[in-house]
Amino acid sequence: MSEIVSYRGSVYPWHCDQMGHMNVMFYVGKFDEATWHLMAAVGITPAYVREMRSGMAGVQQNITYKRELLAGDIVEIRSRIMSIGDRKMAWVHDLYDAQTGELCAVCELTGVHIDRTERRATPFPPEVRARAEAMIAAPRPRNTESKESQ
Repeated sequence: MSEIVSYRGSVYPWHCDQMGHMNVMFYVGKFDEATWHLMAAVGITPAYVREMRSGMAGVQQNITYKRELLAGDIVEIRSRIMSIGDRKMAWVHDLYDAQTGELCAVCELTGVHIDRTERRATPFPPEVRARAEAMIAAPRPRNTESKESQ
């Protein structure tokens, strides 16, 4: 498994700004929800965060907006792990218009595994690292426009 559906939802009128399209803060919110699902797939679940006193801290996030989303649009995010190191992981979220299949936005993130008590980077447990390594996806061409072409 190299890619998962990490979010499904819709664009509500209150997500839209005065320009009439979904405001950037709601893209970030949807990508954040997708991140929680992707992290759970590698073993960093809410229970893990509570019990192990460890979790992820984002250190970089880049979003490319390809097509606007409007109120009523149905969206789907597909996520994949790009790389994992001793303490750092990189992943990508592709946000699609679920009706048309058009790629609307891409979010590339880098996070660091942290000890929540010490507030510093700490190595991934072997089982988390193994799950993430099993999910590493091959890079996609930069001109990917729809999920049908993948």
